[in-house]
Amino acid sequence: MTAGADALWDEVGFLAFHLNWSLDELVDLPHGLRQRLVEQSRTLARDRNAYG
Repeated sequence: MTAGADALWDEVGFLAFHLNWSLDELVDLPHGLRQRLVEQSRTLARDRNAYG
């Protein structure tokens, strides 16, 4: 696999876990939107863990 494919699987796996969306839904998202969702999900998870 290439670095790009590895990054895609990392993003999709993270979002599938946090959002419970299907593989098709996540892979069909534009790359920029998928990255934005990853960043936002990480921020929300970090904040939730920080504040209990």
